[in-house]
Amino acid sequence: MSSCTDVSIDTFQNLVLDESHKCLMVLDISAQWCEPCKALEPAIKSVANEYNERDFLLTKLEAEDENMKIAGRYHVRGFPTVIASIKGEEVNRFHSVQSHDFIRCFIDKNLAKFK
Repeated sequence: MSSCTDVSIDTFQNLVLDESHKCLMVLDISAQWCEPCKALEPAIKSVANEYNERDFLLTKLEAEDENMKIAGRYHVRGFPTVIASIKGEEVNRFHSVQSHDFIRCFIDKNLAKFK
């Protein structure tokens, strides 16, 4: 079962970039005021729970205050934005609320890139 780890600008290097050399990293960039973000969260967590933590790590970044620098680094234009990273590099992304099947396909497709 995979879990979701909250990250910030202070923990981003260690918990996202460094860890993406060990497994697929999926970063959910959202905002507290964003209704689509609130709708996506249970779906992405539910799908993540279907996988082993060794397969990929789900992380969440609240895009506020200093954390907006990370959203800017990834040229995020709207929330939620979900980014898959391997070895510190973005390999794929999606925006907005998506179905369980879409999220599962997104993860599977990017897991295949890591192997």
